[in-house]
Amino acid sequence: MAVPGYVLKHRRTTFERAEKFISSTFFTDVNLYGKLYPLRTDIKGIKHRALPGLITRHSAVTFEEAIKGIYEETRVGASFGPTWATHWFRLDIEIPREWGLGKQVVLVWDSGSEAMIWRDGKPLQGLSPDNKRTEFVLTKSLDENAFSHTLYIEMECSDVFGAGKGGLINPPDPNKYYTLRRADIVVKDPEIYQLLLDFEVLLDLIKHLPEESNRSYQLLYGVNEMVTTCQSQSNYSRARDIAHTLLSETNSQSQHTLCAVGHCHIDTAWLWPYEETKRKCARSWSSTVRLMKDFPEFIFACSQAQQFDWVKVNYPSLYADIKDYVRQQRFIPVGGTWVEMDGNIPSGEAFIRQFLYGQRFFEQEFGKRCTEFWLPDTFGYSAQLPQIMKHAGIARFVTQKLSWNLVNKFPHHTFWWQGLDGSRVLTHFPPGDSYGMDGKVEEVMRSLNNFKDKGRSNHSMYLFGYGDGGQGPTTDMLERLTRLKNVDGIPKVTMCSPETFFSTVETHEAENLCSWTGELYLELHNGTYTTHSRLKQQNRRAEILLRQFELLSTLSHVVGEGGGRKTDYPAGKIEQLWKIVLLNQFHDVLPGTSIQEVCEEAGRLYEDVLREGSVLLADSANQLIDTLTPQGGCTEHGTARIINTCSWQRSEVICWPEVTLADRLIEMAGVTTQAGRDGKTLVFVSDIPSVGHCELRPAVKLPVPVTVQKQGDDLICIRNGHIEAAVDKTGRVVRLCMVNDVSRNVVSVGSHANQFVIFDDVPLFWDAWDVMDYHLETRTAVVDIIEEATIVESGPLRATIKTSLRISDKSTICQYMSLDTGAKYLKFYTEVDWHESHKFLKVEFPLRITSPQVTYEIQFGHVQRPNHFNTSWDWARFEVCGHKWADLSEYDWGVAVLNDSHYGWSCIDSVLRLSLLRSSKSPDPTADMGKHKFTYGLMPHSGTFQSAGVIQAAYELNEPLVCCGQCADHSSTAASYFSIDNSAVILETVKKAENCNSVILRLYEVYGGTTTVRVKTSFKVTSAHLCSGLEDSLDGAIEIEDGNCLVLHFSPFQIMSVKLTLGTTTPN
Repeated sequence: MAVPGYVLKHRRTTFERAEKFISSTFFTDVNLYGKLYPLRTDIKGIKHRALPGLITRHSAVTFEEAIKGIYEETRVGASFGPTWATHWFRLDIEIPREWGLGKQVVLVWDSGSEAMIWRDGKPLQGLSPDNKRTEFVLTKSLDENAFSHTLYIEMECSDVFGAGKGGLINPPDPNKYYTLRRADIVVKDPEIYQLLLDFEVLLDLIKHLPEESNRSYQLLYGVNEMVTTCQSQSNYSRARDIAHTLLSETNSQSQHTLCAVGHCHIDTAWLWPYEETKRKCARSWSSTVRLMKDFPEFIFACSQAQQFDWVKVNYPSLYADIKDYVRQQRFIPVGGTWVEMDGNIPSGEAFIRQFLYGQRFFEQEFGKRCTEFWLPDTFGYSAQLPQIMKHAGIARFVTQKLSWNLVNKFPHHTFWWQGLDGSRVLTHFPPGDSYGMDGKVEEVMRSLNNFKDKGRSNHSMYLFGYGDGGQGPTTDMLERLTRLKNVDGIPKVTMCSPETFFSTVETHEAENLCSWTGELYLELHNGTYTTHSRLKQQNRRAEILLRQFELLSTLSHVVGEGGGRKTDYPAGKIEQLWKIVLLNQFHDVLPGTSIQEVCEEAGRLYEDVLREGSVLLADSANQLIDTLTPQGGCTEHGTARIINTCSWQRSEVICWPEVTLADRLIEMAGVTTQAGRDGKTLVFVSDIPSVGHCELRPAVKLPVPVTVQKQGDDLICIRNGHIEAAVDKTGRVVRLCMVNDVSRNVVSVGSHANQFVIFDDVPLFWDAWDVMDYHLETRTAVVDIIEEATIVESGPLRATIKTSLRISDKSTICQYMSLDTGAKYLKFYTEVDWHESHKFLKVEFPLRITSPQVTYEIQFGHVQRPNHFNTSWDWARFEVCGHKWADLSEYDWGVAVLNDSHYGWSCIDSVLRLSLLRSSKSPDPTADMGKHKFTYGLMPHSGTFQSAGVIQAAYELNEPLVCCGQCADHSSTAASYFSIDNSAVILETVKKAENCNSVILRLYEVYGGTTTVRVKTSFKVTSAHLCSGLEDSLDGAIEIEDGNCLVLHFSPFQIMSVKLTLGTTTPN
């Protein structure tokens, strides 16, 4: 009987027929998948080396070391560990001759963990069952020379995402063992593999095209015909022809185009330590290079100079391959930074150093710089990043993290991002909302459907490849995308570089795009401003220490050259220390969202920088003062000297450090002193020159002494010439006012400033990352007194009140509230012994201020955010990031809170809160536990915060004067190497240029206005040029007055770098 030419089709059964035909689970005895591996045999020669020293945590054993010694037999089913251990295996593979020639033979290895294949000392490919990469092609066509193979496998005892015990972000299980589940060789039929991919892609199209569309049914009937055709293996080629015909029906010219870019986001540390990332890079990039040999159109984008440098040092043969593909413009360095850093917490100078050292590396290694900033996975983006990018020569930006917003959907995918100063960068968020897609039709359609800028732009990026833990693109992904190049019904998919994508948009679509002004605030992960507070404190101190060390080293070098006493500039050491700090600013380290081991290592690295940097700072200070010593030596007694690294004159109380002859030098100077509560000497120093130094000397006129006294049974009053305050028994400020207007109390009526408060802190999932809005409903004031407010220092230079509070039966606070003579703010030296679980400690300041906006310092400027919850965009920002200060002001009156180490803030209804400590338990159960010491300040002011000196006060709180006892020429008692005639501009950086003997100044406008300033230097200025953050000379002449004064014109919040050639100096 003849077979009918048609059969009525039921959509579901027809679709599932094809699904089952390629299933790896169902009917594999008769379906197509079951024929993929026709021959298989176990590997007989599996040997394992387990000598002492080889099974070590994060083993740094080289291949040469690993292959030495005796390997012992092991087998499938054996287990290896513990967590983070490294095991090496030798595989002696013999392919059975009866398999015959011409076959593709594949090694299958599944140890349940990450691994890497080595041969002849070269890393060949990474393996990871988590990312479906368990196969390694031994030969594509078996010949007489390919029956025997010897391979080595380096097995890492962790999953691709570490070893969380019972969950992704749980703390690692330290005793996890991994079982060798499979080690065999198979024949893989390439024709069947290609046919399986044809089926998979076609079924994916049917599933995600509109169900009732003609195209969907056309594909369904075609796939059904393919299944029927495959009843005989001799017809497989015909089935492939059917697939080719279906996939060759192309789109119209108007169809949206996806620029497919291979990508492998590797967190420099996260659920694994830095040392493991080095191997993740090798596993991932060796696999990528191997794929490039098979897919000539494959383009791969890769960021983070630090990771390139690690591969260069540890895997030179792989690095040579990478450099070759970079030359071919297929392995494309992107980003331009040392690491993918956090986008909120680092200082402005640290951001610039990320680009400086990153771009220098890429230029030195590959002969070119990156043209786009690449930061897909950080937790929000500072409003100054567009200007910093432009200052580093980059005008394009790629990220996708704002797709994680919890409340509001960001309205654009391709747009102009305008920064604080008006700088604009072309910005793209891949609309697939991921940097790790895998070539599926669903992702392609999502990219089109999500795209918010339809009509304005017809192009977007599609980033594919396994990420976070690495591994990157796979053969399956590339095969899928090859089939989806130009298929009717879906966007066009073309492999191209980020450069090609951005150039297309700039040429054809840029004028159509919308703009977004200000920060890109991520409505999630805002607990990261506070988690692991100690790391953030170390980072702040390291940034400031390096600034001071670099400045004094530069001055010492220039002054020494001018005086014929040349000193070596420690360029190598400065770069080394900066790169450690930049490494720790990676977006899962500085935010505190990594495992305990990572945070502990980061802490040790910071301590190394602080310890070594402190010694180097002291050396550079002494070296600078030495340049003033007569050539024949100093015959008089030494003098105590003070160095000011800020660009304005300073007068303040200092605690003299423990240095040789300190007490004698202070006594000789005849200055006013006070014995401090810690046994050190307090000294009032006055008129310390800007970016300069002078000997310790009596003040021409001392400020009004500070006084403190009890007022009744409940209050203590403290006062100097600027402010006065009343403090209750718990250390809370009940009254704070200016001395010239005592009737105006800045503390809200019936409230208390400096009130410690604790909140429940239980997020939905991301423990170390998130603080949720509902935590605000759980406020509890800390009022349990251990020690009532007591006067412990009574002036005349400093008065201090001590209080101790109990947070819980596990945690306590001890605080010293101080007011110095001449100071405009109260200081709160705070010690917390913290042992909580899922609690959040803040200090709050209810202020008698009416204003809709709060001002917060950020990198090189400040931003305003709402003091209300009017809209969803407002209340989504219930916790925000700020740096050294925040200010709430109304006309001609306001209050600022300063701090030396914290970044989390909130303000609603004029209650300003500084976030102090969290107590998350995943991924680090010890986060923030233990003892903490930090300082914050409370500063009432008249006028604006700009005119009141809030910005300078915050600098002074964070950047101590440098003290030294040193012999010096008394004819030069003071020197100011740089000074600025306008407090609206701050000299942030003084450094020696990277590639010449010039000096780089980095300044910025801090008030938010247009201004002209004169920067006077004690050096003769031979030449002055504007330059970029990368120190490239820019167009634009700089006017020089009197041979030593630069006339500079600033727009609001402008960052300016100046390259100077300097002559001799005469300290003034």
